[in-house]
Amino acid sequence: MKLAVMHGRLSPQEDGRFQSFPRSSWREEFARATQAGIPAIEWIDDTYGADITPLRTDEGVEEMLALMSEHNVEIPSICADSFMEEPLIRCTQEEREERLKLLELLFHQAKKVGASHLGIPFLDNSALNTKEEIDTAATALQLILPTLDELDMELHLETSLDPENFVYFLKQIGHPKVKVTYDTGNSAGLGYNPKEELAAYGNQLGSVHIKDRMLNGGTVELGTGDTDFSAVQKELDRLQFDGLFTLQGARGEEGKEVEQLRKYHTFSTQTFGVA
Repeated sequence: MKLAVMHGRLSPQEDGRFQSFPRSSWREEFARATQAGIPAIEWIDDTYGADITPLRTDEGVEEMLALMSEHNVEIPSICADSFMEEPLIRCTQEEREERLKLLELLFHQAKKVGASHLGIPFLDNSALNTKEEIDTAATALQLILPTLDELDMELHLETSLDPENFVYFLKQIGHPKVKVTYDTGNSAGLGYNPKEELAAYGNQLGSVHIKDRMLNGGTVELGTGDTDFSAVQKELDRLQFDGLFTLQGARGEEGKEVEQLRKYHTFSTQTFGVA
């Protein structure tokens, strides 16, 4: 099992954004991850950083690889928040085609930095609210399946769907390289039961986001919310899950990001046995 930190959590918030590409400090986050004892960063691609992110250019990828080597930090995953802000649903066909071109580019660039998967959140602005939207998203994602096979990479989906509809979504796509990102906090916030969720689609679990939330409320410090971490841990043990865990806990005091992540690192080690 490998532990990562969500990109931007090692820097103060920018422009009032809770989670975003750290425009002013993305280079510094490699050293800060090392200081926090975390060996990997789940890289964010979003519209906020679209014009500056090094991931989208070959020259930028070379700089990323140099910093990864210098600090011994990996990038095992890309969190494509771009598709939460500009989703594959509730858009024109022309917009969808352009967004799928970006998705294909991101997969190829992700492969260059050694990522094994790319995740798309269907949450908030991109939430799937009807069967029709589920079908539309599934049909769009089927077009990227040849790229998954070509690059030998996975697509991980994070949604706010209940277990029954999430299983339906996965079946509509119908590909073994399409897996689930399970977010411990989001599920708790929605009032879902981890045993029921992971019984439904645990065989397709690809990655886990470690977060804590209050029921029907916001993100809080790990261990202080309504997430049943003991139940989640039991289900992951049952599934013999050995994939990527990404720390995505609530932010703490500005300027003390490394100290906060060290605490979260300890929590994740004690809870899930991930180093």
